[in-house]
Amino acid sequence: MKFNPLAQSGILVPEICLGTMTFGEQNNQAEAFAQLDYALERGVYFWDTAEMYPVPPKAETQGATETIIGNYFKQNGGRDKVFLASKIAGPAQGGSHIRNGQTRFNKAEIQAALDGNLQRLQTDYIDLYQLHWPQRPTNFFGKLGYSNQDAHNTHDITPLEETLAALSDEVQAGRIRHIGLSNETPWGTLKFLHLAEKLGLEKVVSVQNPYNLLNRSYEVGMAEIAQYEGVGLLAYSPLAFGYLTGKFRHGARPANARVTLFSRFSRYSNPQSEWATEQYAQLAEKHGLSLTQLALAFIKQQFFVSSTIIGATNLEQLKENIDAFEIDLSPEILQEIEAIHIQQPNPAP
Repeated sequence: MKFNPLAQSGILVPEICLGTMTFGEQNNQAEAFAQLDYALERGVYFWDTAEMYPVPPKAETQGATETIIGNYFKQNGGRDKVFLASKIAGPAQGGSHIRNGQTRFNKAEIQAALDGNLQRLQTDYIDLYQLHWPQRPTNFFGKLGYSNQDAHNTHDITPLEETLAALSDEVQAGRIRHIGLSNETPWGTLKFLHLAEKLGLEKVVSVQNPYNLLNRSYEVGMAEIAQYEGVGLLAYSPLAFGYLTGKFRHGARPANARVTLFSRFSRYSNPQSEWATEQYAQLAEKHGLSLTQLALAFIKQQFFVSSTIIGATNLEQLKENIDAFEIDLSPEILQEIEAIHIQQPNPAP
């Protein structure tokens, strides 16, 4: 297991982080416990969850993922052996069932959200607390370009200074150790860093954004921030909802797969993505690799990636994903990946 620094925090995290958003929906508690046990056995002690989870979000299951993890700590102990990340849901994408729709990033609502996180997780602190997505209108969750049509509609947007101050207060109180962003843009990331320096507040240590062979938009702008500011990427959706395992090739829809069960997960099913996926699959086969190995090894070799968030619905998938990090892609393979990317860049942002 390789370990990478989390900005200038002095913390080293495993290059693999366990994503848990299936817990409480596709995985019951017993299955989740088995995954958590196996992750620890393999040295994957960095776990990521969220107030909103499981996915797809709905009122009757909201919070179940954190509750399962909390039950794991209650039964097994070992909270101090885990680097635990969670998130606060924002407006728009969160739904009115989360805190009765009170999901802005002001002091009162951050306190309320964190109260719930800690209660469900059965802990008195969270190692990394992240804003799940920006409160302002911007290009996240599948939007590549920025449109400023709502840019001046700011009356419901909490000032970033207020958000950062509230999070910093929670760090001072000991309820969170570090703060991070998610689904964030270059402007937002740099603004938070600037405000931290200007006001003497906590600096963000990570950005959790999508990154995979079908969506390399992080490389445009955000990678340079990682280089010069030290704020690395926690890469989510590294296998593109499973498309980059190859299991959906040629129109296949295996039973119980997320894409099969939930029609909303169509981000990676457009013709351009399917073409690119097939090219990457053939490239993997040419070099004696699985598509999973190619996709995950590519991510871990990027200088700006602090950790890759892998998810699974069974132990066989989890083992395959963790094992893939033992692969190092040759310069020749990386060049061939780039040749495909040039032909079809970012088909699923």
